[in-house]
Amino acid sequence: MAETARPGQAPLDDLMMAMDVVDTLRHDDALVQRELGRDLSDAALITRLREIYASQGITVPDHILEQGVAGLKQDRFVYAPPAAGVSRLLALAYIRRGRIARVGGIAVAIVVAAVVGWQTLVVAPRERAAAALAQELSTVLPGDVGRLTAAIAAVSNDPQALTQSATLAADANRAIAARDIAAARKAVADLAALEAELNSRFEVRIVSRPGTPTGVTRIPDVNRSTRNFYLVVEAIGPDGSPIERTITSEEDRKAKTVTMWAQRVPEAVFNRVRDDKANDGIVQNARLGTKQRGRLAIDWAMKVEDGAITSW
Repeated sequence: MAETARPGQAPLDDLMMAMDVVDTLRHDDALVQRELGRDLSDAALITRLREIYASQGITVPDHILEQGVAGLKQDRFVYAPPAAGVSRLLALAYIRRGRIARVGGIAVAIVVAAVVGWQTLVVAPRERAAAALAQELSTVLPGDVGRLTAAIAAVSNDPQALTQSATLAADANRAIAARDIAAARKAVADLAALEAELNSRFEVRIVSRPGTPTGVTRIPDVNRSTRNFYLVVEAIGPDGSPIERTITSEEDRKAKTVTMWAQRVPEAVFNRVRDDKANDGIVQNARLGTKQRGRLAIDWAMKVEDGAITSW
């Protein structure tokens, strides 16, 4: 069934034909400009249009041609973009929604990646470090203090060692209470070093082998009229291997961890050892002292003086 036009409206076919007329006029822009430039009547355009359609074998009623000419002048069939404003902006956004969605998705992905990266690389490690620090101050270090002081008391009854242990434990506990992690760790490390020292056993032996001096002498800078005498020694453990010792040189006051050092002795002891070696090239009585387990001090078999050096 053919569609009928509503009252007051042109039939659809008439509208389509009128639009085609306008389209024809627009494509024949030279014709329009020429005819309008001559300020001719609409009849001239209608006549020209009738000729164009007749050449194509199409018969167009005059009232359709008149509607087309009138529509051209009124721009009835020309799309006019909406004026700038919110409505136009929303319409453009809807048209470009695919591109906007892609760009928005990329932006959201970048933001999410940044947040996740910050959380993973910065916040989470910081929180773990804070938790580990809190646990160290509340559990690990106090436990170490208790364990080490108990071990020291079990291995030694040396008053000097026990006093030193109590002092270090008090320092550690104060630092823990103040949440001074560096001071607490140092005090615990010193306790551990004290416990290790008390458990050590060795002999201090005078070195007597080719290529290494047995004794050295020094003229101190502070008193050029005197001379200091030293015996080169090493700490030998129960298994016969040298043991590292931390020795502070009296020449530069620097502490070094060494297996060999020179212990200062009286001139008489130095001369006796020198004479011993001169007999056959070997120091027969090479034991200078003994360090027993549970003691801090070395029991010297020969008389020694305070002071040592680590290079010569």
